[in-house]
Amino acid sequence: MTKSNDMKLKNIILFSIMILLTSCALKPISSDFAFIKTTLDKVDLDQLGNGTILIYNGADILHKIDNTARLNIWIDGKPLGQIRPSEYVIINLKNGKHLFKALHIDVVNMRSEHDVKIDEKTKVIEIKPNITSNRLRVTDELPKRFDKFKYAEKR
Repeated sequence: MTKSNDMKLKNIILFSIMILLTSCALKPISSDFAFIKTTLDKVDLDQLGNGTILIYNGADILHKIDNTARLNIWIDGKPLGQIRPSEYVIINLKNGKHLFKALHIDVVNMRSEHDVKIDEKTKVIEIKPNITSNRLRVTDELPKRFDKFKYAEKR
């Protein structure tokens, strides 16, 4: 192989890798929910519950690296918006069952549906992409290293 051909092959491989990494970007959806604006200093578990719910994207490092960690979320068919890795929102939800739908792109669309029962004790919901779908977990604790999280902007 000549130097010229070797250089062309390297450029093609580099270009292919760049296309692969950027093609997994998920376009954000607009939110129909009213976010409760807050600062990190004011987020306290005692302020959550009774319909005030913190929802965060708990994506791990593997999804952050390849840009597949962005989640578009719908609640009862109404768009919540896009939550990027290490972002959170605080919204009000009425008590009862709610259908959460989540979508992230990891070469193909990874969709999931989750029935979530909200009551006066529900405070925190973690949603995170995984290799085959998305995982949702209702918890009563803030994520580790919450000081590194930021409030999601309405997009």
